[in-house]
Amino acid sequence: MRAVVARRYGGPEALELMEIEKPEPGAGSVLIRVKAAGVNPVDRHVVAGHLDSILEVSLPLVPGFDVAGVIEAVGPGVTEFSAGDEVFGYVRTEQVQHGTYAELVAAPVHTLARKPASLTWQQTAGLPLVGLTALQSLSRVGARSGETVLVHAAAGGVGSVAVQIAVARAARVIGTASERNHEFLRSLGAEPVVYGDGLAERVRELAPEGVDAAVDCVGGDAVAVSQELLKDPSRVASIVDPEVTQHGGHQVWTQPDPSDLATLASLADAGGLTVHIDRVLPLAEAADAFRLSETGRVRGKIVLEIG
Repeated sequence: MRAVVARRYGGPEALELMEIEKPEPGAGSVLIRVKAAGVNPVDRHVVAGHLDSILEVSLPLVPGFDVAGVIEAVGPGVTEFSAGDEVFGYVRTEQVQHGTYAELVAAPVHTLARKPASLTWQQTAGLPLVGLTALQSLSRVGARSGETVLVHAAAGGVGSVAVQIAVARAARVIGTASERNHEFLRSLGAEPVVYGDGLAERVRELAPEGVDAAVDCVGGDAVAVSQELLKDPSRVASIVDPEVTQHGGHQVWTQPDPSDLATLASLADAGGLTVHIDRVLPLAEAADAFRLSETGRVRGKIVLEIG
């Protein structure tokens, strides 16, 4: 099968399109014919060797955690799925080596759920990691109906999904983004504000009494600004700033969860969630996908089309 492989640590230049041996599904796993794979910033950090202290990474490495595809075969003991089922998932396992930038991937069933019928393959592939991260972040801060939620970097992959989930929960959402993304945020149901100096004052113009919960998808001073605005300073979650815990908030390390994936699929099929695709590239252009991701100016998701 064809796969993108990094035989050494590095940047986009470390990625090669190669023919490698196809995987076999073990006990509790299935073999997926990949239709599309989502590209996430974490993929770049894995290939660069930045996450070796927290993940067990082995070379040569096929990057990628997000997958959407069709089950081709099931391993021993699998009763949850059958060949031909359409699935999606966040395929993170204890050893990071056999990822989703490939024509075939073996995935444990606990990392998968059935594909939302309302989304394309490309949209579905862009959903697992950002969707789980957004959902688990909002759950961590207890965002509820009628509350005001502040989302930092609201036009990005995680942020744009967090906005939609919070809106679906009947929360009021204020989202930070550059001006070029303000109309996009309005289309998702958020009230946009420009990030940068004076952010707290701009948010208070919209919410004079402050906000109830906050999700940080960007880092920098987002946690500090959030706690200045929060009625309860502990109700902030960050996906990028580990020091948030030192200030009483929550750091979110996304976990594979089939129930959460099913929740995301149901929300999508109910019309409450979509995935904005910034760019779709063929598997052979994975290095270009990394370069686009590095710019930090992606609206929504980058996806590799494979099958």
